[in-house]
Amino acid sequence: MSAHNMTWISYPSKSLASTSLEEIEAFIASQNVISRFMHCYIAFFVPTGLIAGVCILVIFIKNYAQNKAMEHLDSLLLHFTISNTTMILLSFTVINRPDYIRVTHLACSVLSFLFNFSYFSSQHSLVLMLLTLLLKRFPPRTALSKVTQRPIVCIGCVLLCAFCLSLMEAVLVGTDNYHVETDCQLDPLFAWPEYEIVKFTFGFGIPSFLQIVSFIALLAKEAPAEAPALQQHICTYLAVFIISITAFICRLFYNIMILFRTTLKLQMSIGTPKDELVMNIAEIVLFSESCASLVLILCLHKPCRDRILQVIRSCRRAHSTNSHLEIPVTPTSPEMMSQ
Repeated sequence: MSAHNMTWISYPSKSLASTSLEEIEAFIASQNVISRFMHCYIAFFVPTGLIAGVCILVIFIKNYAQNKAMEHLDSLLLHFTISNTTMILLSFTVINRPDYIRVTHLACSVLSFLFNFSYFSSQHSLVLMLLTLLLKRFPPRTALSKVTQRPIVCIGCVLLCAFCLSLMEAVLVGTDNYHVETDCQLDPLFAWPEYEIVKFTFGFGIPSFLQIVSFIALLAKEAPAEAPALQQHICTYLAVFIISITAFICRLFYNIMILFRTTLKLQMSIGTPKDELVMNIAEIVLFSESCASLVLILCLHKPCRDRILQVIRSCRRAHSTNSHLEIPVTPTSPEMMSQ
């Protein structure tokens, strides 16, 4: 059977052939776990992530309107925020879990394209942010490093790269039976094995390697005398470093499961309900990381944190002013009424 003929594949939960009591109980238990993870994500992570994303966008736009300029790192964080917010909106496709949304192959491919575009943009933005912090500590001396100081050029390259990779992934999803309805995930099960390999390589492997190299260079290379101390540099840009570590851990888990699913495809196996359970958990962990990253930016990135504290102080002053303006009501005594 050709590796590109994916008509045989299906979800284990949709192809349960065994009538063994133990396997049926295990299947029900896995479905319950998926459902609980989904409800927890939708109830807590999604609202928090969307509120944080909107607040970050408002803060950056207001700062730009006031200063008529935006720092390079802030431009990348703005792009990262938009990418992650888009991923959160697309994550509403998990709302049916443990079931899957039913759409045509074509609609599923479109959702997959949008998801991959946001995913690649987010991942490559992280690489550029770490490179920016590296260049802040080690001043640029080459033409290439000076180009990286232009936010529009950097973001344009990220968008172009993300678009090309997403288009490649859309082709690897397959073009057969585009009008037929199917169970859809944002990384479609019926995609060719090359789909997961490309996604792992360009969406995690290479970016993670570059991130690790940036971390090693930042920690190991001796900085110029005029550069700030390493501890001060890390504290100043703590949000970016924590986001990079969090994203690496969560996306490592997800990409391991992506590669595991590829091995099942190459073995012509649909796997077990337990495999499906872990894949669903990895997907929800990936989306939860997008929400957590936005909250970390809002709480740890200095311009966002300062703006939030400013709003809190303004609210306290307004409340204090209103309290002082309140006129106390003097109760009327019976003697006064008799007069």
